[in-house]
Amino acid sequence: MSQGFIPPHGGYRNLLSYRKAEIVYDATVWFCNRYVDRRSRTHDQMVQAARSGKQNIIEGSQASGTSKETEIKLTNVARASLEELLADYCDFLRVRGKPRWEKDSKEAAYVRRLGRQKPGTDRTNGTDGKRTSPESHPFPESYATYKPFIETRPPEVVANIIICLIHQANYLLDRQLSQLETAFLQEGGLRERMTRARLQERNRQRS
Repeated sequence: MSQGFIPPHGGYRNLLSYRKAEIVYDATVWFCNRYVDRRSRTHDQMVQAARSGKQNIIEGSQASGTSKETEIKLTNVARASLEELLADYCDFLRVRGKPRWEKDSKEAAYVRRLGRQKPGTDRTNGTDGKRTSPESHPFPESYATYKPFIETRPPEVVANIIICLIHQANYLLDRQLSQLETAFLQEGGLRERMTRARLQERNRQRS
């Protein structure tokens, strides 16, 4: 056949949304184990919401080879799970009377810049003005990028850092869903690809 009807799929590790969701998951596991009662439903629900955000990106990426509809559905489930997790972190701050960082605050801007730093960058004057170790971190970013801050700052600061990361993941997922919608409208799903491939094969045999 001149062209297969099952496109490349399963490359979720190359998705920026997945890498960000994985960071959110790792950070949430650490946060909940440290600051949320492990016997509470909230602990389990937050960890499961973070895991759902990550795992549904994986499952959607793998399913994309045969079902764009399933990919879109699972990507939207990942987005909804992270939105649920975001509400839990906001509740954590609200019930304790702690402030939530504004989008354009210097603290939130610092977290955004942190993810764009390259190896060897000196980490100074962070989210609470403290100087941190100048050790390099992996690039692309990973949980190690944020670990020095998440595992040393007060819980309200950590919650705000993770809120920033969830917003970034949600932004990436919104863009991904928009791109998937456009691709589906232009290319169709598996049935349309199968039809095109079958017609191409018939034309090839006749020529």
